Amino acid sequence: MKINRLTLSGLLLMLLSLFACVSDDLADVGDLEDITGPTPFYNFSDETFAEFDCEENELSSNYQFNFQAGSNLAVNGTQYLWSVTDTDGNAVNILLINKDLPILQLLIEAELTDVIAIEEDIAELEFKIPCEDDPARVAVMQAEIAALQIALTEAQNALSDETLQNVADLEAQILALDEATLEDRELIIEFPGPGTYNVGLTVTDNLGKSESTERAITVLQAVPMIPVPEIAEPSFEDNSLFDGTGDGRDSWRVPSNAAWSPLGGGTTVIQINTDTSPGEGPELPDGVQAAKFPAGGDRVAYQEIEVTPGAQYVITYFSAFNLDADGQMKVSILAPNTSSFSEAQLEENIIASRIDTNAGRVVNVFQQHSISFEAGEHESVIIFANNSGDEARLDAFNIVVVQ
Repeated sequence: MKINRLTLSGLLLMLLSLFACVSDDLADVGDLEDITGPTPFYNFSDETFAEFDCEENELSSNYQFNFQAGSNLAVNGTQYLWSVTDTDGNAVNILLINKDLPILQLLIEAELTDVIAIEEDIAELEFKIPCEDDPARVAVMQAEIAALQIALTEAQNALSDETLQNVADLEAQILALDEATLEDRELIIEFPGPGTYNVGLTVTDNLGKSESTERAITVLQAVPMIPVPEIAEPSFEDNSLFDGTGDGRDSWRVPSNAAWSPLGGGTTVIQINTDTSPGEGPELPDGVQAAKFPAGGDRVAYQEIEVTPGAQYVITYFSAFNLDADGQMKVSILAPNTSSFSEAQLEENIIASRIDTNAGRVVNVFQQHSISFEAGEHESVIIFANNSGDEARLDAFNIVVVQ
């Protein structure tokens, strides 16, 4: 035990002697020089937007990316310098945009929500008219535009003095924004067009130390949004056509009863099931009407819709059964050249299909289903439905584009 005490005492004495030698007054003794430099990095997001006409011709585009610089937390960068070159190292003619500009523009839109919503509705209709071949549809859209113009004037006149002042203040802030520079920590860069660019960032800390990083940024060609196809009378409601007419079935009639009859003859027109007591009993998925298919299987639903070649879609719909006997409902997506019921059963004409039975179902209770399909080379497809064995109903068709 005595030896241990002497050893410990000696160790303490040595440590005290070492600490006594440390002095900030002596050259090269004491705190070590900070040799840690900045570690630059940056994040970016693609804010590109473009306008196309209904023939998918590009009218205008802005290839804008939002860049935000950063550095390691231990050593904060105090100066930032961006650079943009092409793949050969040549300088690129870019446009720099102050990061606060989009924010102020969104604040203005928030003040003018009702006005802008009407303006967007008008613009959407004006976009569609040049590519619409049906004079009746054009007339309806023109009438809608005229009504919206009146509503727009009323919305503009209803703006309060406070709202107008807020908008004026925000517009003044936009005019007072500093010009964006390559020394901003965050900025929006608008590239001249699609391509690959080298975007570099140099960060300098408060000790004058600098480090750089560079990444290749790929700017993709802007492409038009794939339009969502229109399913007419999707919920089989009266007066739901574009012009306010229709009996809920008009858009679902086959081109020929003789060719499309499952039984080889007779009418194929779907019936309509109407909910006469909304709020009581099982509810329809949408509205007060649904398509009714008698148990005999002689009625079918048929509608050809326009699609974009190569695009992917998902169609959803609801079905219900009477449960009087075993039965099923089949919904198919057919190639546009399918011309008869028998051809609709051929695999080469079926793009996608779904069969639902009434096993395990609850009487008159609707369930939702979906069918995914790709348009391939087709510019249109046929939605076709028929049942067998048990009375069935369909309702609330919808289609979305899988981007």
